[in-house]
Amino acid sequence: MVLTKKLTLYGFNNLTKSLSFNIYDICYAETDQDQREYIEYIDEQYNSERLTEILCRVTDIIGAHVLNISKQDYEPQGASVNLLVAEEPLSPGQVDKSCNQGILDPCLLKRDTIHAHLDKSHITVHTYPEYHPEHLISTFRVDIDVATCGRISPLNALNFLINSFDSDIITIDYKVRGFTRNIEGGKCFIDHQIQSIQSFIDPEILKEYVAVDLNLYQSNTFHTKMMVKEIVLEEYLFNQDVSEIPAEKQQQIVEMLEKEMVEIFHGMNIY
Repeated sequence: MVLTKKLTLYGFNNLTKSLSFNIYDICYAETDQDQREYIEYIDEQYNSERLTEILCRVTDIIGAHVLNISKQDYEPQGASVNLLVAEEPLSPGQVDKSCNQGILDPCLLKRDTIHAHLDKSHITVHTYPEYHPEHLISTFRVDIDVATCGRISPLNALNFLINSFDSDIITIDYKVRGFTRNIEGGKCFIDHQIQSIQSFIDPEILKEYVAVDLNLYQSNTFHTKMMVKEIVLEEYLFNQDVSEIPAEKQQQIVEMLEKEMVEIFHGMNIY
């Protein structure tokens, strides 16, 4: 969704485009052991190494270049990764010597903490596996922030991010900040057309979700939240076979999952 008439700018395009992407994966884990094993499973599935691979792919999709990477796994669970990226490739003489340019030295891998940087832009991810011993629904939350300057747009990575996780509930915030100047010196507060974040999501993906927008066009701020339409029970059970669960209990579990999703989707305790 680029303007049909390209902007001719004076100097560097210093608009900041920020995308905050938040997903929830919901799971029914019935016993204490199932709940603990689910957290261990999801923590291993999305450890810092896997998350680093996802963010590096995001960097490729938006057309940026990695300068530096930091990553960390936590106890008892959770992980974080931070990338510093550049819009254009930099010559060796331009890169700070402390930057690893996405190449993780074996010596660095032995450390507890590794840090990555991107020029003018950054990408971060944090994970939050969660359960309560008296609550049979466990959740896994992923927060991803992509901030870019210049022409590259984080919106180009939306479909990849949605498909990279089991995304039951999704909230997306997108904001364009600052201004750049055209050749005549006039201020440009946005350099592309956008009516809704949904315009940048594959229609085949959107078919699977209820999607709602809350946009502040006058401040170039856009918000979309999405919730999966259909609950296929076998996709939400951990260490259980749906065929072994009585029909009445199956319906009860589906209702529990629906209530959990609705409350997360609306951001409030309803039931």
